[in-house]
Amino acid sequence: MRQSMGGKLSSRVARMALVIALGGLSAAAVTYANPSNEIILVAPANLPTLARQGGDAMFLHDTLEGRTLLYVEQHDGAQLAIFDVTDPAHVTGKGSVQLEGPGPFDFIADLGRRGELVRFRGGQGEAVLDLRNTPVLMKVPGLHTQNSTILLADYGSRPAGQALSAGAGQGIRDYKIFQSGESPSEDRVVDVKQVRQEVTNPDTGTTFLLAENGLYLIRRPALEAAPEVSQNPGF
Repeated sequence: MRQSMGGKLSSRVARMALVIALGGLSAAAVTYANPSNEIILVAPANLPTLARQGGDAMFLHDTLEGRTLLYVEQHDGAQLAIFDVTDPAHVTGKGSVQLEGPGPFDFIADLGRRGELVRFRGGQGEAVLDLRNTPVLMKVPGLHTQNSTILLADYGSRPAGQALSAGAGQGIRDYKIFQSGESPSEDRVVDVKQVRQEVTNPDTGTTFLLAENGLYLIRRPALEAAPEVSQNPGF
């Protein structure tokens, strides 16, 4: 499971009463009678403390224990915040680690259990974000993947230049989130400014928005399944 998995989402997601648009909203997407169309927008203030600050990039990662972690790059690549998002209704903070690198980076390829391939901005090369223990950036001799093909464990061959990160090439945008109420008079539109990246988890239908003022969640309760793993307290 990776963050750029919009194509794997159930067709039900497309019918949700959620409209994200740069200009204008589509009234046709509103459905008042069907409770499965419900969406819930969770603001940074309702998430763990580390979610209440902006970030540079993010990606989802499945652990061997069956949990789903969201990693958010913050402070120009100097800090990695970690959130357990296995159950979107109960997101927990797992702390943060300090990273040693030349600056901000983008997540470009999944390396399976090993971690993530990252590319530093400004042409400063690539590294591996090793996730097997405490996350750490590791330089690998001979790792220059621009316009080349690498072999990714368990994922076959893939041109490394084709970023798997949903944030690559997206640009910064303003989003409008349309939420339908019990009646048309209770409809509302919430503005989420300066969104740097959007990532969707196909397992739960949850969309994560990394904005200037922190992390937002767009939950789709009808698509969420109760996690079958033990609940560990966050930090």
